[in-house]
Amino acid sequence: MKAQAVSEAIGFARVLVQAGVLAPLRPDRYLRMARVVRQQGISLTVGFAMAAARCPDRPGLVDELGTLTWRELNDRCDAFAVALQSLPGGAPRSVGIMCRNHRGFVEAFVAASRVGADVVLLNTSFAGPALAEVVAREDIATLVYDEEFTATIDAAVAERPDTTRVLGWTDEADPAVTTVDGLAHKHLGQRPTLSERKSKLILLTSGTTGTPKGANHSGGGPNELRAILSRVPWRAEETTVVVAPMFHAWGFGQLVFSTIMACTVVTRRKFDPEATLELIDRHQATGLSVVPVMFDRIMDLPDEIRKKYSARTLRFATTSGSRMRPDVVLSFMDEFGDVIYNNYNATEAGMIATATPEDLRAAPDTAGKPVYGTTIRIIDAGLRDVPPGTIGTIYVHNSSQFDGYTSGDTKSFHDGFMTSGDVGYLDEAGRLFVTGRDDEMIVSGGENVYPIEVEKALIGHPDVAEAVVIGVDDEQYGQRLAAFVVLVSGASATGDVLKDHVRGNLANYKVPRQLIQLDELPRNATGKILRKQLQDHPDITV
Repeated sequence: MKAQAVSEAIGFARVLVQAGVLAPLRPDRYLRMARVVRQQGISLTVGFAMAAARCPDRPGLVDELGTLTWRELNDRCDAFAVALQSLPGGAPRSVGIMCRNHRGFVEAFVAASRVGADVVLLNTSFAGPALAEVVAREDIATLVYDEEFTATIDAAVAERPDTTRVLGWTDEADPAVTTVDGLAHKHLGQRPTLSERKSKLILLTSGTTGTPKGANHSGGGPNELRAILSRVPWRAEETTVVVAPMFHAWGFGQLVFSTIMACTVVTRRKFDPEATLELIDRHQATGLSVVPVMFDRIMDLPDEIRKKYSARTLRFATTSGSRMRPDVVLSFMDEFGDVIYNNYNATEAGMIATATPEDLRAAPDTAGKPVYGTTIRIIDAGLRDVPPGTIGTIYVHNSSQFDGYTSGDTKSFHDGFMTSGDVGYLDEAGRLFVTGRDDEMIVSGGENVYPIEVEKALIGHPDVAEAVVIGVDDEQYGQRLAAFVVLVSGASATGDVLKDHVRGNLANYKVPRQLIQLDELPRNATGKILRKQLQDHPDITV
């Protein structure tokens, strides 16, 4: 065991050296970095102070307000932390953040963590009732939010008048309004009192089928760092464009990982496909962090627009959060190079698998192979492992598993492995394929149908750009299949034509009974399709 530990330590050090995390630095910078770790310990936010010690004058964050060096960003985080400790009653025990990607989000998160407050990252798509439920359940004492969400916040805290409210972003500064920027300026140069209480990060599940759950996280540790660096070509002190929403586990993880690498983070509040390409070229970015639908939007740009940008500096474009369209994966890599790394993550389990460009060229719909420190098992209803190519429930074992839901509940476990909540299979090469959620399987007339196989058949028709299949209650069959499709521009395929296409590729019981054409599919801010919203679509026949 001792020899194995030594071998793993050497392997980890080698990975860190290759990525430039361990690199020759001036002795005084090593001393400053050591002092940071001694004062703050190992936490999700220590990377910000470490980057400020390592390369204080390097750009740390670039947003629509301009550039902050790592030193400036760290100082502003400290200043806002002092402001939180100066609130009546002292630092809050919990801070909710409902912000888009910008410095206010970053400063609120880091500052809250430094004063020992639990941090709840709130979906910017929340409606009032859902937000009110989360605020009450997580007992959020202070809310940091963008001005555009004021009406939603008003409704959510109507019965909680003591909630402290701070604007993270406002288009028109008003001295009478409390903002992150104003409080940071007021306390600039001050340092917060270190808290003995350890902050918890609470990430919310996607909530596409119900109220989001809060998942406690303490971080994945060295294994997760090694897992990422072993599979994706990050390099320290470069530049990454992060346009994946930071409130979501994926975008948030990319922000935190960038700080560990002391990589400049370039971001903007709202995703725009052309603006993203422009940011890559302007800042000579080597990394891009998106959610899958953002690839779709980039490739949907007119050819003459895309051709204005080369993205030639990109070494990787990482994505996670939902399924990718195989045709988009291949067309993006054909145009911008073999740079896509598709990651299969779960809010509750962290990083599980990564598909490299080589994997995606071989199987563009794969979620990839298990990352370092992770083992995947595919298990049937009888809790038996199934052979390659057989669909079952995905179970995971790694060091990144969450600490349980804030409600006290947890995921299902078997033999030390946690269910990811998805179903899928492994192929003979060890690549994982996710076929859907375990609660999405449709039982129609006694036959099991996984929506993804019908969706793939529909997307295989040249007139179909996107497709989603759901189960609808049916007196005769228990459930019947209903499909929602988005046609490519100028296409005119009818429902009957598409049904015949599915019938020509799949068994008859997998043919949707109803097809509904939409201009676009309903999605949340991370690109996941809102199936519950489709269940309530008025055009579904009873």
